[in-house]
Amino acid sequence: MFYYNQYVRAQSLDEAYELYQKKPNFVLGGMLWLKMKNKTLGTAIDLCDLGLDQIDEDENEFRIGAYATLRQIETHEALNAYTHGAIAESVRHIVGVQFRNVATVGGSIWGRFGFSDVMTIFRALGAKVQLHKAGIMDLDEFAALPRTTRDVLVSVIVPKNAKGVVYLSQRNQSTDFPVLTCAVANRSGRYVAVIGASPYMAEPVWDEDGILDGIADAKTDGNAALTDNSETNAKIDKFAEYVAEHIRFGSNIRAGAEYREIICRVLTRRAVTQSLDICDDIKHEH
Repeated sequence: MFYYNQYVRAQSLDEAYELYQKKPNFVLGGMLWLKMKNKTLGTAIDLCDLGLDQIDEDENEFRIGAYATLRQIETHEALNAYTHGAIAESVRHIVGVQFRNVATVGGSIWGRFGFSDVMTIFRALGAKVQLHKAGIMDLDEFAALPRTTRDVLVSVIVPKNAKGVVYLSQRNQSTDFPVLTCAVANRSGRYVAVIGASPYMAEPVWDEDGILDGIADAKTDGNAALTDNSETNAKIDKFAEYVAEHIRFGSNIRAGAEYREIICRVLTRRAVTQSLDICDDIKHEH
């Protein structure tokens, strides 16, 4: 159980930011991990009056408020239509509906947990974060910030520039923490795979060598079916190997490093295969 000395419902982001500059103070999210701490903190800063629980969309992006819950993104029709259900897939194993009704997107991103399904999918989508003082920055840049950073997360921005988004994970039990997470997307014509729970924080691996270049076009142009095309399969295998070589694996209570490396290759191959099928279906629809 954790304790706090004072509770404040901030009436502005400026007020929340100023309060947060004092080290013992903290910003509340869903409090699902915080409540397991055994410590006394300063002022609990609640952002519930600031309207940060909305998901907005325009022709260029989605903007997800920091207080939007995991259940909201799981059931958001437009967001899941854009990601081909990958957003819903990324959170559906997280404990249960009751938990996801409380856990916030902002808390999941701010925590930068190694086991985070949420961080994995949003890094694959090329998301950005909006901080009250620092402004908008790439999620990749935010992930590298010192954990001592004291700013207020306002929203997560998902630009509409990803295709063939797929999310997969391996778990020992359906609602357990993941053994490994994997998300792939084609962004601006180049594939990226993001691997998380390795057990370290999710990291992107770009296809900088162009291993998968031309595969989607060749498949769409009427070549042999993907599963029958040995050249295509060889390229997918090569990319899966490339990804595994660029990820740091470790061991913990859930799995060993060697097992995680094997699973990384399997999930990457499956995800890329599914992504190519999605891209193929989209092209035929148009």
